[in-house]
Amino acid sequence: MWCVIILVRIRNILVPIDGSKNSIKGLDEALYIAQLSSAKVTVLHVILGLPPIPITDTIFEYRQHMKKQAKEFFGVARKTALKYKMNLDERIIFGIPQDDIAYFANHKRYDLIVMGARGLGSIKEMFLGSVSNATVHKSKMPVLIVK
Repeated sequence: MWCVIILVRIRNILVPIDGSKNSIKGLDEALYIAQLSSAKVTVLHVILGLPPIPITDTIFEYRQHMKKQAKEFFGVARKTALKYKMNLDERIIFGIPQDDIAYFANHKRYDLIVMGARGLGSIKEMFLGSVSNATVHKSKMPVLIVK
């Protein structure tokens, strides 16, 4: 019987965050892995492209409010990274989390996605959150789900 071991160098880790406790747990795990492998960590927040009820006058206010909220999430992420004495790259994109996390990771050539099992989404599935489940199925690279 032959055993083949494939070692993959992890250089870039993507961590989607939404401000939930589980997304910060995912970040903590990603920082641990990054410290062991000297990898770079990018935190990503996806803002829904349009407000739940699109009204022309409120779209700009909605986007400004959501950007402000994302910056608060990034502040929590930076505090978490301080424990590991690491810096984070921070990215905000507008889109649909279920589609755009994997799309972003695939096109920016990340080696690993680390994310919490359930975030702040309104629809909760039995074992995985809808966003993490979609990311696992759409990603071309490994996805580590942290519960």
